Amino acid sequence: MKFTAFGLFFIPTVVSFSHTALTSRRLSASALSSTLERVAPSAGVVPQWEEQQGLTEEEFMRSDMSKPDLSESLLECPLTLWDAEGIDLDAARESAAKLPAACPLEIRATEEDNKKGEEYFLENKDMIRQKLLEHGSVWLRGFDLPKSVSGHRVMTESLDLLPCLDPLHSSGLRKFSSERDVLYEEVNKPSLRQHYIGLHCESTTKRTAAYASFVCFKKATEGGGRFLIADGAKILGDMEPNLLKKLYDRKVRISVSNLDVPPSTPQFLKEGFKNLVDAAVAPKFDMDLEMIYEADGKPGRLMAIEETESPINRHPVTGQPVWFCNAHNHLRYLRDRRPCGVPEVGMTDVFFGDLGHLSPSECDEIKRVSEKHITAVPMSPGDVLLVDNYRTLHGRDVFNGERYHAVGWFSWDDNEKWRGDELRQREKDGLNQFVNKYMDWLPKDF
Repeated sequence: MKFTAFGLFFIPTVVSFSHTALTSRRLSASALSSTLERVAPSAGVVPQWEEQQGLTEEEFMRSDMSKPDLSESLLECPLTLWDAEGIDLDAARESAAKLPAACPLEIRATEEDNKKGEEYFLENKDMIRQKLLEHGSVWLRGFDLPKSVSGHRVMTESLDLLPCLDPLHSSGLRKFSSERDVLYEEVNKPSLRQHYIGLHCESTTKRTAAYASFVCFKKATEGGGRFLIADGAKILGDMEPNLLKKLYDRKVRISVSNLDVPPSTPQFLKEGFKNLVDAAVAPKFDMDLEMIYEADGKPGRLMAIEETESPINRHPVTGQPVWFCNAHNHLRYLRDRRPCGVPEVGMTDVFFGDLGHLSPSECDEIKRVSEKHITAVPMSPGDVLLVDNYRTLHGRDVFNGERYHAVGWFSWDDNEKWRGDELRQREKDGLNQFVNKYMDWLPKDF
């Protein structure tokens, strides 16, 4: 095997915007679209593509029916482990600077490795898991075994990864590629191929998967679709100190959906609609949401907003403070300036904990530091990115043509307390199936 530390090299890039001066973040989406050019962000590290022969869709989607159906006794996604009080930000920056630069660490298969198949992963399980802890992400490149649903399952089982539900399974934001193998489809739909997915952990204030395994079965046939990875510890270490402290002190709240009501609607009807959504819809998403009118200043807009949370969290295993915040993905200011293919109901935003607005310069700093640390990974069939979901943020660039990537989420295999004993509740499947059948245009990037 060979290791490559892509994170050791920084490729400077410049992203420019053509827009008029903004006097307020409360400009409407239509006004923004008429004044701004949408530009797909670049990345700090951009490895070269390599050609790997894949399988046909019939072949890579085939499950091994001799193995048990994992969905029958599937674990719920574990509760988020918060440890955010009393963090010394200066010490956190110093410790982040000492961490390995490579994220992801590349482990490249040799011909001999591929001949071993499953045996390779059994022999190297401890090494791979240790590298995942040290670097936050491991890029398994050029392996033949994970080129199919069945092979990917063999690989993750060889590494003792314990499957669980997606943190937002009940919302239907992702559907299964293979339910019996607990493998979800990534964002492959043509309707969302020109939607840039910013950096985020697969996390809400309530639930967070411990690990993920992102696998490529078919890369984009007409280009693009790089998988984005960034080290949350390095982002914390490089963020402008005054902004970092301000965010940590004031905390953040994330809005996940907008419902626009005509501003002239009588107040009692608006309140009735709000109460209906709060009671009948919000609980289905397994998130702690508060329904608030006009937090962004738009008359009649009802926003579903998560509870206050810290943008910085300690890693549960190492104790290292990391940037644990989905702002690069969810900030409306950033979404309005890059390719975005979702309707208003799916638009998001990020506020301070008191619902104050981040200034354009503060949003730009989050963009700068996040994209500096992105490695835009060119995944080919069989390539796998193992991700520590408490350390590393991920996203996806725009693409053209057809693409098929999938992801498995995993709980804490070595800590029963953190794992919990919640099992899948089948009554949660209804909304998942409805959204994926009738509302597939919704974003799948929370």
